[in-house]
Amino acid sequence: MRNLVIKCTAGSEDPERCNQAFTVAAAALASGARVSLWLTGEATWFAVPGRAEEFSLAGAAPLSEARDLVLEHGELVVCTQCAARRDLTSDDLVAGAVIAGAPSFVEAVLAEDAQALVY
Repeated sequence: MRNLVIKCTAGSEDPERCNQAFTVAAAALASGARVSLWLTGEATWFAVPGRAEEFSLAGAAPLSEARDLVLEHGELVVCTQCAARRDLTSDDLVAGAVIAGAPSFVEAVLAEDAQALVY
C-alpha cells in the first residue's frame, strides 16, 4: 500500500476543510494506507490535548477520534515553524505527535510510493 501524506492547513476558522483532512486520513488508514498527517497553521492546535475534543462540525465524526486513529496507526506531525509561532514544544502536544520541518515534509512527499494531499 502507498504512503499518503496529508497536510491540513486549516483549523477551526475553516471547519469543513479541516474536517476533510482528518476524515480522509481516517479513511485511508481504514483502507490500509500508511498515513502521515501534517498539521500547519491553525490546524497545529489540534495536536494540543483537549483542542480536537473542542472541535465541532454538524454531521461530522469527532475530530479527536480521527486524530487518535492517526496517532495509533500512522504519524501526526506538527510543522516546526507553526509550533514555534504558537510557542508550542513537543511537551505541549498529545503523546505520539512529533514536530518536524519542511525538509522532512519534502522527503515524505517525494518518496517513490507517496501521494500528497493538501487541505
